[in-house]
Amino acid sequence: MNIRRAQEKDMDGINSLLCQVLMVHHKGRPDLFKGNTKKYTDEELKTLIHDDTRPIFVGVDELDNVLGYAFCVFQQHTGDNILTDIRTLYIDDLCVDEGRRGQHIGKTLYEHVLNYAKEQGCYNVTLNVWACNESARMFYESCGLVTQKFGLEKILKI
Repeated sequence: MNIRRAQEKDMDGINSLLCQVLMVHHKGRPDLFKGNTKKYTDEELKTLIHDDTRPIFVGVDELDNVLGYAFCVFQQHTGDNILTDIRTLYIDDLCVDEGRRGQHIGKTLYEHVLNYAKEQGCYNVTLNVWACNESARMFYESCGLVTQKFGLEKILKI
């Protein structure tokens, strides 16, 4: 597998994986996530692919088929009153095709992101996991991530 920055030619493969991720979230929290849609329009995805502040990495096979991706976002709180001025690479989304899981694609993508973040002078790498996605949480913990903070809710309308 080769890992590289996403290109416009990868959009169909990325969109397919975005739909897989959405369905995991929709099944776990249908009150929050719509089904049968995608996270980004094609125009939004094209813009993201070319945005160096939001790098997208894809893992591709020998035929250049997308096996997985990692959407990332640089974050920094320059001049903030209470937060230190560290540079963070936030993983907004990481997905491996459901038919290819268990082949260490996700771990390889994650390690690539870690190395990229180090090269870019980042202090840390962060991400969020929905409570309904236990397998993702367990995967990230197996990669050595630890809980940084908790997000809690009280649903007021049923």
